[in-house]
Order: sequence, then structure tokens, then C-alpha cells
Amino acid sequence: MKMLLCTFAALAVATPAAAQVNRNMPGMKMPAKVPVKPATKAKPIVKAKPAPHPTAHHEMADMPGMDMTQGAPSAPGQAASASPTPDMEMPKPEAVATTDPNDGDDVTGIPGLQSPDDEIGTTPAPAPPLDHAADALYGAAQMADSRKMLRHENGGVPAYSAFFNLAEYRFQNGHDAYRWDGEGWFGGDVNRFVIKTEGEGAVRGGVESAEVQTLYSRAIDPWFNLQAGLRHDFKPGPSRTYATIGFEGIAPYWLEVEGALFLSDKGNLLARLEGYYDQRITQKLILQPRVELNFAAQDVRANGIGSGLSEAELGLRLRYEIKREFAPYVGISWEGKIGDGARFARAAGDRVRATSLVFGIRTWF
Repeated sequence: MKMLLCTFAALAVATPAAAQVNRNMPGMKMPAKVPVKPATKAKPIVKAKPAPHPTAHHEMADMPGMDMTQGAPSAPGQAASASPTPDMEMPKPEAVATTDPNDGDDVTGIPGLQSPDDEIGTTPAPAPPLDHAADALYGAAQMADSRKMLRHENGGVPAYSAFFNLAEYRFQNGHDAYRWDGEGWFGGDVNRFVIKTEGEGAVRGGVESAEVQTLYSRAIDPWFNLQAGLRHDFKPGPSRTYATIGFEGIAPYWLEVEGALFLSDKGNLLARLEGYYDQRITQKLILQPRVELNFAAQDVRANGIGSGLSEAELGLRLRYEIKREFAPYVGISWEGKIGDGARFARAAGDRVRATSLVFGIRTWF
């Protein structure tokens, strides 16, 4: 009995040791314990990028510093990693030249474009081309004639114009009168031949004053013309002829101005200054204030002219442009003789001052 118990005890002790030995035996597979994974947070779903084209893959593999073996699929059908591994070298884009705009250099890379700090107008203009490609086909002499004709037809053609700023009838309480003031010219943009005329008269008494000027006009800038020539007064008598020099143009704020000096064949010196301004109320309705002043260096009793400011005329006219070339108007006008001129008019029995309601037409062609 004792013998049997010893045998069972020896077997119980030897069984665990045999199990440890059998686990390490070659060819013996034992079930492994399954480890329990800790709970992890859910990762956002990222859409896989499409695999590159095989051709592009080979081209990238040939690039210097590019190792395509890392990050490759580990199994057929498995997409490669979208992000490169730490050892992968990606090609760098070419550097774009940029410059601080405050350093005064080119800020865009475009030749000839200056920075805001550069002073405008300091760069000289390029020299005009002196050769003409058409000369090689048609000959230099023939093309020179063609260019001369082109310049003539595009700015060198003589033109003409006739203009009446005043052509009106005056209502003066039984002493109705009329008045005109106009000019015409022929020539180009710089040199012109100019004729001016103005005068007035009574409906029942005929022409009281009339003059004509023939002038050479020369443009001295885009706004003003210098004029010189002759003036002849037909009335009041006796008639006089004057050497004339003056100017005509547009002052700032679009004020039309005109002035002249007149030296008569008798040595009398006169002067005249006039101006008007077109104030547009609408595109067709225009209000025009006008002033004309006449001066004399000495008394000219035969013509009723006094020294100093001898005569003045003020007017305000409202016109409606049916066309630019044709505009009827209504207005009011005041004229009077001043100083010695007024004294000479009273001695001759003429009126010194007159206020008129006027109706007329402003026209040009």
C-alpha cells in the first residue's frame, strides 16, 4: 500500500516538468494566450488617395534623393502610405524671386515696372524707330510721299468756321435796335486767318457803329492764340483804321476771354477786353453772362470816345440748343457810356445808357 502511494506522488511531481519540456520540443505547437487590447479612441475616417500612375511612380523613383522602396505596399492590393516616411526626400519647388516693395527695386519681376517709391517720369522715353519696314517692299521715296499724305490728311488739312455769339434784336421802349458780334477763320490748328466783326444800329436810324478786323492768328499753347492785323471802323464817322494786336483763348474754369490794343492812323490808342462763360443748367439749356469793356488813352471827341473807361456792356442770356450749331436765346443787356464818353454823348443828343430785353440766335457752321 505504501508502495502504491509513493508511485502516485512521484507521478504528480513529474507531470508539470514534463509539460514544460514538451512545450519547447521541436514540432510541438501549443495554443498561445490571446492578449487583451486596451480600448482606444475611434480615429476619423480618411479617404485614401488614388494610387499614382505607374509611369509617374517610375519617374519619381528615378529622381535624385527619392527612395520609393520605403512606404511601398507590404502586400498586393494594399495602398501605399499617403505621407512620406522620414527618410524620403521630396523635390523642392523653384524659388520665386520676391523683393521687399520698400527697397525701391522691381516688385513684380516685370521689366520696366517701377516700385511705388520710384519717382514717376524719371525714366527717359525710348528713341523712336528711324527705319520703316515698308521701305524694303515699296521703296523709301514712294513711302515718304505716302507718309506725307497721311500726315496731311490727319491734322494738316485746312479747315474753316464761322461763328456768331450775338445776333439779336433789342426791345428798348420804342427805340428798338439790333446787335451782332461774330468771327470766322480759315487755316489749321496753329496758323489761321481770322475775320471779326461787330456793331449795332437802330431799327429806325440805321447802323450806328460797325467795325471789321482782319487778323493773323497763331496758337502759342493749347489754350490761347496770339493775333495781329488791322481794324477798320466804318461808323461812327469819321472812319478810322487801326493796327491791332491781341489775344483770344480759354482761361481757367472755361472762361472765354479776348483782349486787344488798337493804334489808329491818327495816333489814338484804344483797348478792349471782353469775356463770357457758358454755365450749363442742362445738356441743352445754357446760361451765359457776358461783359465787354472799352478803354481809351485819350479823348477822341470826333468819335465820341472819352479817356479811361469810356463804354461798358453787361449781359445775361439764356439759350436752348436745338442743335449745337443752332441755339435761340433770350436775355437782358445793359450798356452805357462812362466819364468823358457820357459827356460827349449828351452833347450830341444821344442816349447815355440803355437797358434792353433781347432775343436772338447763337449759331456756327
